[in-house]
Amino acid sequence: MVRLPLTPEDIQRGEQLGAMLRQARGERTMVQVALEAGISPETLRKIESGRVATPSFPTIAAIADVLGLSLDEIWADLRHGSGTAAPGRTTLATA
Repeated sequence: MVRLPLTPEDIQRGEQLGAMLRQARGERTMVQVALEAGISPETLRKIESGRVATPSFPTIAAIADVLGLSLDEIWADLRHGSGTAAPGRTTLATA
């Protein structure tokens, strides 16, 4: 199976996702969040830094659950480019 190259939009979305998760993590350490989500701290670091622009759905779902984020709202923020997630927030989209 050949993986298609990432588009500039994919890369930008990955960077926005990383920034959103980093912001939502707040004062919690990367290790704490990663272990609670059942992923390696290195994986979380790569996602937060934008090095993994298209992480798997189960990985993002696990991180979102730990951070109290809604997947629907994460997607809405990424589609609109706001990337403004906050810990425990139930609505991420901005007007």
